[in-house]
Amino acid sequence: MCGFIGIQGPAGSDVAAEIYEALLAIQHRGQDAAGITTFTDTFHTRKDFGLVRDVFSERHMEALRGNLGVGHVRYPTIGGGGAEDAQPFHTNFPVGVAMAHNGNLTNFQELKVKHFESSGTRLNSSCDVEVILYVFVRALSARMKPGAKVTGEDIFAAVKTVYEEVRGAYSVIAALPDVGLVAFRDPYGIKPICVGSRDGSVGTYWACASESVALDINGYTHRFDLGAGEAMFVPEGGEPIRRVIGDKPHRPCIFEYVYFARPDSMIDDVSVYKTRIRFGEALAEQWKESGAPIPDSVIPIPDSSRDSAMAMATAMGVPYREGLVKNRYIGRTFIMPSQDSRQNSVRRKLNTIKLEFEGKDVLLVDDSIVRGNTSLRIVRMAREAGARKVYLASTSPPLVSPCPYGVDMATKTEFVAAGRSNDEVAKLLEVDHLVYLDRERMNEAARRGNPHIEKFCNACFTGEYPTGDISQTVLDNIGGERTAMQKSFAFTPVK
Repeated sequence: MCGFIGIQGPAGSDVAAEIYEALLAIQHRGQDAAGITTFTDTFHTRKDFGLVRDVFSERHMEALRGNLGVGHVRYPTIGGGGAEDAQPFHTNFPVGVAMAHNGNLTNFQELKVKHFESSGTRLNSSCDVEVILYVFVRALSARMKPGAKVTGEDIFAAVKTVYEEVRGAYSVIAALPDVGLVAFRDPYGIKPICVGSRDGSVGTYWACASESVALDINGYTHRFDLGAGEAMFVPEGGEPIRRVIGDKPHRPCIFEYVYFARPDSMIDDVSVYKTRIRFGEALAEQWKESGAPIPDSVIPIPDSSRDSAMAMATAMGVPYREGLVKNRYIGRTFIMPSQDSRQNSVRRKLNTIKLEFEGKDVLLVDDSIVRGNTSLRIVRMAREAGARKVYLASTSPPLVSPCPYGVDMATKTEFVAAGRSNDEVAKLLEVDHLVYLDRERMNEAARRGNPHIEKFCNACFTGEYPTGDISQTVLDNIGGERTAMQKSFAFTPVK
């Protein structure tokens, strides 16, 4: 899970400030590193570890000139050994391209051997977008004639080559100086990408981003989302040219609606906010059907579960209360790159309002339960605050399988629900009652926003991977890469 924004403005404009504002809006998608690349007569790049506000100073922003640019916030799944893994990446030869992506390549090791280790060509990083960039540029250069300018047909042919060679889940944004803006989405459309435009005083601006909120914040109108296997080319001063190149079924990631995206975003024409409301309503119905005790209040574990908890409380006819106060200067624990950093941040991140717990039966609502360590700590905090009974509800089903598509979701043995019954998980989490949202109810709640989506990627709940190429060897390779990344930062491995 990462976030990106690409903007092409009219000639003579500067887009870095808008890219900066967009990255602030999608900071929740990655807190490890940030970067911006723009172009005038040469590429201008600033990227480093840290939050957006810390990476870019006024001096950096003044140097990022040009009407064409790409920005990125990084959440590490592959790579992570140094600042060289921060995105965007760019190359000057044989074709100038700056590129960023969101996702993960499942055949990254295979591609490294094929294109780099066997040829003597050197990678500059351990980030998989560098491989996409290499395959894309190599395919472009193979079509180009001396002195000819890159055309839309060249671009779509290069994207086709990427689809043929690169497996996994990815959405990509690329800036080609003197050519235009390019975006494409993986053949199954697992990772999101939306497109918007804004009319300025000197012409039209076009932007592509991971979430629509990155467009909203700069006054862009959200025009459309790219579909599965679809590419788009916006030539300089022109209108978008779209082409569906892949022929696979659309399987967007359901976890975008559960956790990743901001509630004010639209993804694949589905409101994240309304979907979470429907999650809460479905969970309330399921809670009552299970014969579970009715609590004195419903309390969200902030922030992603807040809308669902409010809807659940309303549907159950019990008070909604804010019993956990979040320190907003602490990052999202799920996307921290080691278990120790996740655990140590829980107490810093959350504090209880004791009046909402003392002598009460409380229902805590969370968006998901992964390893269970964070949930256990919060349950213990509730009891320390005086709760008589502590119940727990998850707006997603039990997570039982690792995600090879760009989400650091543990190994199969680390999921608290893997191989355990609901009662066993409840005992481990020290709760008096536990309910997970049924998978079909979850899918239906999301699908109601866009009936054209037949199925969502549910691999983390089922172990059935839509790309059809995920073996245990692939999972082991990805797990090994993530372990190496943790060690490079001197992180304590997950226990």
